[in-house]
Amino acid sequence: MRILGEATVGTESVDPAPLTPAVAAEARSRPLDQDSREWLRALRSGGAVYEDAVARLHALLLRAARFEVARRRASMPHLRGNDLDDVALQAADDSLMSVLEHLDDFRGESRFTTWVYKFALYDAAVKLRRRAWQGREMPLEPESWDLFANAQLEPDGHAEQNELLVRVQRAIEEDLSPHQRRVLVALALNEVPIDVLAERLSTTRGALYKTLHDARRKLRRRLESEEGT
Repeated sequence: MRILGEATVGTESVDPAPLTPAVAAEARSRPLDQDSREWLRALRSGGAVYEDAVARLHALLLRAARFEVARRRASMPHLRGNDLDDVALQAADDSLMSVLEHLDDFRGESRFTTWVYKFALYDAAVKLRRRAWQGREMPLEPESWDLFANAQLEPDGHAEQNELLVRVQRAIEEDLSPHQRRVLVALALNEVPIDVLAERLSTTRGALYKTLHDARRKLRRRLESEEGT
């Protein structure tokens, strides 16, 4: 059942994580390709060389952001052309700042241009999801428990499934804190994007992942104890 699973929520792209000192030291010792070395040299220099490199990097990130916006455009018909252009530009601006802040985290496992593309794709995806939820009310209750029903089950299977759903509902109401219920319902049941929920609740993705993990662990512990009685 999806509500008890440990699949990640709303993470088409992953924000590059900071390196530990050991991994950073290993990355610095890894030989880089010529193009990547040139990018790093220019972005760590000053004057006209630095300004030119930043301008080229922004153009590269803008192309990546526009690609991601265009890829998702069909799923967001309510957004107009100017809105999409604005999203792409904001994503390019934000990802530029992120790349410059994380230059020392570049591991050299891919070309520098491939690495920076991920920043733009991530930022564009996050901003599009936020635009899609702009002005929408955050659902705090399951829109339908029938989403978890499997129509291909035999009658006996349906009975067992319905019994499990009842047990899960009861466990959610009795064992989870209000905050855990809110996070679980939003992420696992109503499929609210995690970055949207983090923004609405003024928290972080990491904090929400921990809350979701703790809530699922409570539910599994409750179900396992009931099965053992």
